[in-house]
Amino acid sequence: MTYLKTANQSILKTLTAKIRLYWQMTKILQTGLLLSTGLAGYMSARCPVQTWQTLLALTGSLFLAISGSTVFNMVYDRDIDARMPRTQKRPLPSGKVGVAEALVLGSVLSVIGIGWAAFLSPLYGLIVFAGLFFDVVVYTIWLKRRTPWSIIWGGIAGGMPALAGRALGLGAIDWVGLMFALAVLLWIPTHIMTFSLRYREGYAKAGVPTFPSAYGERTTGIIIALSSIATAIAMAFAAYGIGITWGYMRLLIILSCGLLALAISSMVHPSFKMNFSLFKFASLYMLSSMLLVVLGVL
Repeated sequence: MTYLKTANQSILKTLTAKIRLYWQMTKILQTGLLLSTGLAGYMSARCPVQTWQTLLALTGSLFLAISGSTVFNMVYDRDIDARMPRTQKRPLPSGKVGVAEALVLGSVLSVIGIGWAAFLSPLYGLIVFAGLFFDVVVYTIWLKRRTPWSIIWGGIAGGMPALAGRALGLGAIDWVGLMFALAVLLWIPTHIMTFSLRYREGYAKAGVPTFPSAYGERTTGIIIALSSIATAIAMAFAAYGIGITWGYMRLLIILSCGLLALAISSMVHPSFKMNFSLFKFASLYMLSSMLLVVLGVL
């Protein structure tokens, strides 16, 4: 009896450790942020209380599809991750998870996520599939190691959850959904370029072309600032298009003014500290603006 208890505890401990490794491979913070844009896109078109079953299905399908694409990216980029101190301890480069095992995990998550999405709506499923395709095939496999402009396609992939959520709610693609997707697309350079500034030497060692290495830090800082400004403009158009109430619109304007102020300061007085402050605020802005969109239409 004691032997069986010890064996069960050992199995449970091993299973728990494996789940933790799989959880790390989903990049939960990044996945959670993209998922929040999809939820906001849906709730901008449909009442979440009256359609809570669909909302839960969207949450599950989108989470699985985004997680699956993230795992595939980690499999393909494992050699890059092994060369960079920031990523060397990830499950794949550290050898804690095997390549075949990761491919099975990514495939299961992706197939279930996309299949579930297609069952909910063919259009929604198609957009979710497009997001995975642009992220894994176009951005990661085809362009990431060839050109710093690959981030545009990474941004398109990042905008798909918001567009997909809106399309599921409406049953069609409209200009508001495209504005949501554009806002996320324009936000992506702030995220990626700031990291490429901070870890420039690591990316160079790994052989990944970045804007700082190709165009210099000052030009990169200006692009980050301009993309942040454009993000605020796109989000304002989307908020106007869904008829957000004036009270929440004022809060969105205040957030946008803060983003614009940091963006202008980053252009006038470029520095890594300023760029990183802009990066952190831009992430907070994206999450907060999506929350305001939801609250503004309830």
